[in-house]
Amino acid sequence: MGIKEIEVEIRKLALTDRATLAKWIVESLDELSGAEIDALWAEEAERRLAELEQGIVTEFFLNEVINE
Repeated sequence: MGIKEIEVEIRKLALTDRATLAKWIVESLDELSGAEIDALWAEEAERRLAELEQGIVTEFFLNEVINE
C-alpha cells in the first residue's frame, strides 16, 4: 500500500482517531537518527526544487513577502 492509499484510508477515520494517529506519528519522529532526519530534509528539499522547476509552485523572495 502506497502513501496515497494510506491517506485515503486515514481520511475515512473519525477526527479523534486521526488526531490520535497524528500524535503517534509526530512522537515516532523522535525515534529517527540524525542521519535519517538529514535524509528526510534532503528529500523534502529535492521535492520542493522539483515543484519549482515544474512550475507547480512559485518562489517568493523574503523582501517581496515583507513588502506585501
